[in-house]
Amino acid sequence: MSVFSHPAYDNHEEVAFYHDAKSGLKAIIAVHNTNLGPALGGCRMWPYADDSEALNDVLRLSRGMTYKSAMAGLKLGGGKSVIIGDPRKQKTPELLRAMGDFLNTLGGRYITAEDSGTSVADMKVIAERSKFVSGVISGQEHGGDPSPSTAYGVFVGLQAAVAHRWGRTDLNGLRVSIQGVGNVGFRLGKLLKEAGAELFVTDIFQDNVDRAVSELGATAVGAEEIFDLDVDLFAPCALGAILNDNTIDRLKVGAIAGASNNQLAEARHAQVLKDKGILYAPDYVINAGGIIDVYYQQLGQEQGEYNAEQVKAHIETIGTTMQEVFQRADETGETTAHVADRIAEERFGHKDALNNSDSAAA
Repeated sequence: MSVFSHPAYDNHEEVAFYHDAKSGLKAIIAVHNTNLGPALGGCRMWPYADDSEALNDVLRLSRGMTYKSAMAGLKLGGGKSVIIGDPRKQKTPELLRAMGDFLNTLGGRYITAEDSGTSVADMKVIAERSKFVSGVISGQEHGGDPSPSTAYGVFVGLQAAVAHRWGRTDLNGLRVSIQGVGNVGFRLGKLLKEAGAELFVTDIFQDNVDRAVSELGATAVGAEEIFDLDVDLFAPCALGAILNDNTIDRLKVGAIAGASNNQLAEARHAQVLKDKGILYAPDYVINAGGIIDVYYQQLGQEQGEYNAEQVKAHIETIGTTMQEVFQRADETGETTAHVADRIAEERFGHKDALNNSDSAAA
């Protein structure tokens, strides 16, 4: 199958493949849209089953970044990169430096940052070869790591979901299941615990589960059991396509609000959730805290100043945006995912939205 006929291809501007035999690097960069600015999105390293799985992931993720930046009000386009390999076994400095060489071939049309399977330390190695790297500014509270900002943004958006679904402003006693307690999921769990929520967690890595149990007082459950729990809210914080025909049918929750990208396996699953009475917080709206932080880090690198309070204030607008999406969905009868898509498309100039710009307000 060619890239142009791929189901996840969405008029991407550029898709580049790179192989460095010496380091073993096999990577793909996808630039979806640069109408609002250069494409910015993380570099994911993952042991994909095959090349087609990696291509599907990078196409879906890069498209999501366009929508995410537009909804967050950032002057950025959408892009993403993936490295095919096990980050716990195959990552080397040579491989990361080769990734920097790959970035340079796009001449600044794509800027990378950390993502699943990569870290701030990895980005600093990549930056030895390329200037098109963000999320490494030393003045940021966490040394450039955007994970805390992503978690905080999800927490803010989750609060908006709880307020809309149950009409309550506190989270005390709320039962939340978290799928994936890595960098973002664990920090989200910490914020939820501090707010009085009861946590149920699962993760593919046992050490992540053990940490959540010991430090957050969470209850550990199996990877499949997480979908069958009778809880209030489900927070997917792992990989995508987790909301599908099988899992949605099993969910017994009132709302879904989590950090993972591309949570819906197919666009139609937004309607399936709506029909089941589950409030869905569109992933690229609620998880934009990290890209907001990285954007300000990029500005800080250029202007010599990083304003943490400005970053926090911008992240907190995620709650207002979520409220707008929920309210508009109620008024129109559309799914929250469709509403979010339309608002984002109006902002970044999607060809279909340009013909209907008077039908919705951003």
